[in-house]
Amino acid sequence: MSPGATVRLSRLLAMVPYLAGRQGIPIAEAAAEFGITERQLVKDLELLFVCGTPGHLPDDLIEAEWDDGHVYLGNADAIARPLRLGVDEALALLVGLRALADVPGLHDRDALDRTLAKLEAAAGDAVATSAQVSVQVDGHVGPLAEVRAALTGGRRVHLTYFVPTRDETTERDVDPMRVLMVDGRWYLEGWCRRAEEVRLFRLDRIEAIVVLDVAAEVPATAVRRNLDEGLFRASPEHTLVTLELDPTASWVADYYPVESVEDLPGERLLVRLRVGDDRWLRTLVLRLGGAGEVLDPPELVEAVRSRAELALAAYVRP
Repeated sequence: MSPGATVRLSRLLAMVPYLAGRQGIPIAEAAAEFGITERQLVKDLELLFVCGTPGHLPDDLIEAEWDDGHVYLGNADAIARPLRLGVDEALALLVGLRALADVPGLHDRDALDRTLAKLEAAAGDAVATSAQVSVQVDGHVGPLAEVRAALTGGRRVHLTYFVPTRDETTERDVDPMRVLMVDGRWYLEGWCRRAEEVRLFRLDRIEAIVVLDVAAEVPATAVRRNLDEGLFRASPEHTLVTLELDPTASWVADYYPVESVEDLPGERLLVRLRVGDDRWLRTLVLRLGGAGEVLDPPELVEAVRSRAELALAAYVRP
């Protein structure tokens, strides 16, 4: 599931019991509570309108009304009830949390321990079963041992690091902050002395590492990145791109972090997003197969057109 879709699903699951318990709440107030625009709230309500319990008959779907500027939710009792985990679900959570506890550099281990204790107290039979299951995370991808040693000893490291978007190898000193696994890959997060800011380094892209006999000095202003919405974090330095999407490509607005979305006639969308790697965008547009078009900036419009022409030329036979 995409980061954007994951965030929306979490919001919808929280929205149902919230709205069901506050019948007639003004749209503006509900939108402010969830930190979204009124337009996004209406889109969420339109989606809730076709959600419900299995069967998909009228009586199975959530009833949502908002025409008078106030939100009313009905037929949502089943979804609004507190979640009760089955044995298999509790087992999966217990095993996952115990595996997470073994990750080095975990930021808030106390919170994890408290959560695990509460789940164990409520899980019943799943506790005994989970004790028979163990998860081994591959720690032999990249210089994980050296990174762990530097983190534990509070030492600075010197990295020879490959940057694929620029196809170059760089040298830099980094003060480690934590080690984490995201989407099956190990990362070092640290204060990069070359960039003078917090950076993430994929361990399998570290070509060489030296643990220096220098104490790591992470500035007090350094903040760990929030990875709840994925690894990519747009910045003003990234290229602002405008895309026009057909209805069949509207998933792009949910799948990737975007700055704005506008409705166009024919259920098309005008989407603006920031891109750190132009090559990634060219590949995305070609993948859409005509369902998406770059409108701006002009140089990227031309780059996509040239790439498409080269691709088509490969199919032309003498």
